[in-house]
Amino acid sequence: MEMGLIYVLEDDNHIQQLFKYNLEANKYRVLLFECGEDLLQKLETDSSLPDLFILDIMLPGIDGFEVCKVIRKNKRTAGIPVIMLTAKSEEFDKVLGLELGADDYITKPFSVRELVARVKAILRRTNNFMGNNPYPESWNNKDDNVINDDNVLKFKNITLYPDRYEVYKNGKLIDMTLKEFELLKTLMLNKGKVLSREFLLEKIWGFDFYGETRTVDVHIRYLRQKIEDNDSSPEYIETVRGIGYRFRDR
Repeated sequence: MEMGLIYVLEDDNHIQQLFKYNLEANKYRVLLFECGEDLLQKLETDSSLPDLFILDIMLPGIDGFEVCKVIRKNKRTAGIPVIMLTAKSEEFDKVLGLELGADDYITKPFSVRELVARVKAILRRTNNFMGNNPYPESWNNKDDNVINDDNVLKFKNITLYPDRYEVYKNGKLIDMTLKEFELLKTLMLNKGKVLSREFLLEKIWGFDFYGETRTVDVHIRYLRQKIEDNDSSPEYIETVRGIGYRFRDR
């Protein structure tokens, strides 16, 4: 039984074949691309979509960062997970990739076992999130401030549509990465509750994500810039010093 289709963007032939052989051995279908231009053209001309992108960062022409931006801005592909592949280990690369909407990253050199484990974990988490209700029933209590049903979450002038992956402020669509969307949805569903950085990291990125709690802080900062009138004096997302964050309940 095939597990899904993966687009791999990598210009090194040896690494391409490493991906292809080992992923296909685990029942995944793999389509290889040597340059970002070819991958983006494929997305424009083909009605079918992959289940996962693996994007090398350092490429001639359109690099992995730019391809990731395009993927996240396109409604057809915005919800598809992205793993960034880089030969660099500096925090800058990792944080920038996550800010652009990547779900995970792998640093070269990597083990085949790690590669397969990351792919399986990402697709497992994505399948869970895309389900009808990935949150405990106790999180879905309605009250006077949050309208919460299968189609909409609303608080004051912020409206979130879970099925459409869209967020509006005062009726205007806000451009968000998938991780920003997941983070805002989790906070709104837990309105009034303090959520620790560790909880958010595990819930949004997964227990097997090799990141730091600073990843959460970075995404909160960018989320505030998009939904707050004044991100230095937030109306919606409150910092609880030493613990984490809370979506205000009034």
